[in-house]
Amino acid sequence: MHTNTMLAFWVALVLLVACAGRQAEARAFFVFGDSLVDNGNNDYLVTTARADSYPYGIDYPTHIPTGRFSNGLNIPDLISESIGSEPTLPYLSPHLTGQNLLVGANFASAGIGILNDTGIQFLNIIRITKQLEYFEQYQTRVSALIGPDQTQSLVNGALVLITLGGNDFVNNYYLVPYSARSRQYSLPDYVVYLISEYRKILNESIPDKKVGSTSRSIPSCVSKSMNFFTQNHSNSFMC
Repeated sequence: MHTNTMLAFWVALVLLVACAGRQAEARAFFVFGDSLVDNGNNDYLVTTARADSYPYGIDYPTHIPTGRFSNGLNIPDLISESIGSEPTLPYLSPHLTGQNLLVGANFASAGIGILNDTGIQFLNIIRITKQLEYFEQYQTRVSALIGPDQTQSLVNGALVLITLGGNDFVNNYYLVPYSARSRQYSLPDYVVYLISEYRKILNESIPDKKVGSTSRSIPSCVSKSMNFFTQNHSNSFMC
């Protein structure tokens, strides 16, 4: 990646964390997206898109893989620290019950993209449409705990992070030579199509929320690349 692109990514990350810090009054934090923000949902799925082996987690406080596609903390962890909150638990975690629900939830799943045909080689992953269904299910669970009015207040005041887009290139458009999407669209037209589909997700599914959105996923692929070249566990990289 070019130096200026990497610089732009890290500047965006710093601004996102700073913005989260200013929203410290938010009672909940919801995370949607791919491996850049997955806190372990895929560990509960039968899928090849997993982060349950070395070198994942080597710099995490426990020094063991946690399901995060990272050597240590990931972006949601940093944002949670910034707003003085506990890390959000994966939605599929059996520990996401009771008061833990009020912290929010992480619905992200490695391998997914904006498009539903992205990451099909990973078989069982939580596509963005399913993540949003889980979000509705989450609200029903919280409503049973604190009532519908307080649940609505919790959700309305929450911070939302969505990270999508990287896999739509590396695990779709460029997955194989002459992929279906590359034959359907030129690259500029494909980008326009992705933006239009992403806009639908943002506008139709999560309107009127404090939303932080990122789309560049390269840093989360570093550990996966190391794992691939040292153990050859997978034929594709998750982003």
